[in-house]
Amino acid sequence: MALQRLSRVLTRIDHSELQWCLRLNRSLTLPAVTPFFRIVSRLGDGWLWYALILTLPAIDGLHGWALAALMTLTGTACTLVYKVLKTQLVRERPFISLPAIQCGSPPLDRGSFPSGHSLHAVCFTILLFQGVPLVGWTVLPFTMAVLASRVVLGLHYPSDVLAGSLIGAGCAFIALHFAPGFFALLPQGAG
Repeated sequence: MALQRLSRVLTRIDHSELQWCLRLNRSLTLPAVTPFFRIVSRLGDGWLWYALILTLPAIDGLHGWALAALMTLTGTACTLVYKVLKTQLVRERPFISLPAIQCGSPPLDRGSFPSGHSLHAVCFTILLFQGVPLVGWTVLPFTMAVLASRVVLGLHYPSDVLAGSLIGAGCAFIALHFAPGFFALLPQGAG
């Protein structure tokens, strides 16, 4: 019953977000926009985050190892939350529901809500800001591009991106709540 009610609410939101989706999606007609956001989307599939996690120990020693482990555990938890929500809250992607929206890149799955790319990008960026602020500042423009790419490419509604971002931030803050104990496992003076 509650899921049916939520589904009806999402349908109303879909129609209210149509203009935003159309405006942003129309930018795909500009020559450099589609290739740029396709690359951002592909890197946002996880490739950039995996590379960062693997390089953190080289950047920040034992502290980098701990942060890499925290990001891996948090990313796994995010994936579980995201998959449960996507399977329970079935929402079609904008390019499927709205014929005027062009699909700029093949999706990883059919579901739209929430945006997993946004969820992971925001979560990892917050963790990086806390652990290695210079790296956090470095990836912030990429994270913003990931969030924009989801709507520009016709893969998500703005509310999918917002929800994914909020869930990702929540996961990061929960992880950081437990991080002091996690980092206390390091030898004294490490990092």
